[in-house]
Amino acid sequence: MNPGGMDMQALLQQAQQMQQQLVEAQQALEDAEVEGTSGGGLVKVKLSGRGQVEDVTVAPEAIDPADPAESAQTVADLVLAAIRDAEAQVERLQQEKMGPLAEGLGGGGMPGGMPGLPGF
Repeated sequence: MNPGGMDMQALLQQAQQMQQQLVEAQQALEDAEVEGTSGGGLVKVKLSGRGQVEDVTVAPEAIDPADPAESAQTVADLVLAAIRDAEAQVERLQQEKMGPLAEGLGGGGMPGGMPGLPGF
């Protein structure tokens, strides 16, 4: 007899497929790189798909040698803006890669999602 009409073998197979998709999505994020910019390209920040800062580039034109204090503040503001731009792109990328999996865990055949999995 099959309580509740659930096929445990099918559920196990579905869980294994979802786990494989999760691993693939996580690897895609590891391999991804996004670039945020500000100041019309004066500052560029590269982040991994996981949101880790990988590189910061500041164009020499961003610095005014006549006013180093003002330049320092301007560059700091531009770096912050570029990081925020890149973080927004990382968030979109993570939603693209992980969103369908979260929906599958929370909406399909498992009410309440998967307890113990962050974000699910």
